[in-house]
Amino acid sequence: MITGNINHLELTPYLPAKLRDAIDYVKSHITAETPAGKHDIEGNSVFVLVSNDTTEPREDRRAEYHAKYLDIQIILEGQEVQLFSSLPAGKPDTDWLAEKDIAFLAAGEQEKSLVLNKGDFIVYFPGEVHKPLCAAGQPAAVRKAVVKIDAALAR
Repeated sequence: MITGNINHLELTPYLPAKLRDAIDYVKSHITAETPAGKHDIEGNSVFVLVSNDTTEPREDRRAEYHAKYLDIQIILEGQEVQLFSSLPAGKPDTDWLAEKDIAFLAAGEQEKSLVLNKGDFIVYFPGEVHKPLCAAGQPAAVRKAVVKIDAALAR
């Protein structure tokens, strides 16, 4: 996991070039007018999912992890809390890794939390359990971009 702010990438000089390029793409191509949905950067190897969501109480959210793609979750507007675990994933209650590259479980082990505001990003590598879209207080609107990068390209 790596976290930072898209407007201060100088504070994350260790960020791999492929990830930095993806963040720069979002900064220069994703605007308030960009419609929600999938936007290709490099076909199915690198793409961005733009969404307008509403956060929920953390107990109503499920944890997830991926096997093929890493996530760069970028907050475009609003605020959300993300829970994450630095321990291996337990047995998923829904395993769609082969079909959709996602598995769900109730929660990660010893979850920790991080508040993300406009411009903040967090990178999750395959296998890292995370629970996005948790409310920081009352449920609220959040607009975000999630860049999906084939993990084989990010080495």
